[in-house]
Amino acid sequence: MSFLHFGLDKRLTSSIEHLGFEQPTPIQLQAIPVAMTGKDILASSQTGSGKTLAFLLPIMQRLLRQKAFSKRDPRALILAPTRELAFQVYQDFKKLTGGTNLKASLVVGGESFNDQAKVLKKEPDIIIGTPGRMADHLEHRHIALHALEVLVLDEADRMLDMGFATALRHINNAADHRKRQTMLFSATIDDKAIKSLSVEVLQDAKRIEVGRSIDKHSAITQTMYLSDHLDHKQDQLKALCQQPFEQMLIFTATKADTERLATLLSESGINAAALHGDLPQSQRNSAMDDFKRTVTKVLVATDIAARGLDIKHVSHVVNFDLPKHPEDYIHRIGRTGRAGSQGNAVSLVSSKDWASLERIQLLLKTTFTFGALEGLKAKFKGIKPKRPVNVKPKTHKQKDIKKKFKSKANAKSKAKTLDKSFVERVEVGHIPMKRKPKTVD
Repeated sequence: MSFLHFGLDKRLTSSIEHLGFEQPTPIQLQAIPVAMTGKDILASSQTGSGKTLAFLLPIMQRLLRQKAFSKRDPRALILAPTRELAFQVYQDFKKLTGGTNLKASLVVGGESFNDQAKVLKKEPDIIIGTPGRMADHLEHRHIALHALEVLVLDEADRMLDMGFATALRHINNAADHRKRQTMLFSATIDDKAIKSLSVEVLQDAKRIEVGRSIDKHSAITQTMYLSDHLDHKQDQLKALCQQPFEQMLIFTATKADTERLATLLSESGINAAALHGDLPQSQRNSAMDDFKRTVTKVLVATDIAARGLDIKHVSHVVNFDLPKHPEDYIHRIGRTGRAGSQGNAVSLVSSKDWASLERIQLLLKTTFTFGALEGLKAKFKGIKPKRPVNVKPKTHKQKDIKKKFKSKANAKSKAKTLDKSFVERVEVGHIPMKRKPKTVD
């Protein structure tokens, strides 16, 4: 089936053809026809599944073919958890607008608030942004959403994880048109927080689940190395960077580690840069651009900062720390092995990572074996599961012996107590107390 079967506007199909998209992905096949009817959607789909087109194409089709609720208010709002992901959606929108007059504004944190207020006055058709910054503009009355036709929550689970629940509710309440269509996309849709949010924002939604069978990434070689401690991990990382690779993306658990490891690698003569949420926007853009243009060979990033990164030449992904959520492991290693190329995913596993490894193995229904880098074999051999202690039920004979023993012990205890009370009451009570002699002046 091709994109022509959706009955999209010719300008959109022409753009799709120009971009080289031939066959719709599973999420696009299921979501686009439903979205084009105006029905709400609750969809489970992973990063890299093509979900951006799954909501962009129906929105653009609606804006091109249907009359607006209002001439002043924006017609669609797309929210993403990070600036990088919002920017990626914005870029995808611009690629599809050939031959149309549709306008979009990017409204994210880290940019001039006043400049954004001026842009919003120009009445864009679509706003693509992050929840926190959009809520700020609503509070300052720079934008009204009463006539909003479509609301998209992309990676809603991430937005909730990042603490945007209040901002999302504020935006949902402001966009109060009774005919509003809402599309909620999340890696998981059975999570309690997602269920609670969907009750608030969706009405009679169509549930779409794609990729419930986990992609094991057959085009990616997954390697595990055991690590003893932090210094050992760092030595292993430096050794990996000495091996041949095209570009490497390293994931860490903390922002501080991205900086520290990027500095460590740079001091070892490896061209590396850090990417995390605390960097100024200009530095983040510079780090991403340099990596995309292969100026930088190694990028050390956190999960959140790497959202929206779409790099074709990543040959290696390294998990310096394993993620807490096993789904994030799938997202991370999916950054390599793209477009039919072979990829490599390497994970460094210390005792602190062991619980995460077990969750990943459970999700993938597999058991990993461990390799060793030359001269860096770990002393740590993994954590063996504790064996349950089998307690045999006691026989009647054992129970009787225990009862006898207890009754004898109680009798002895009583005798001692009586003896003690006699001594205290009679003998001890009549012993005269010694007094200190009075001093005579």
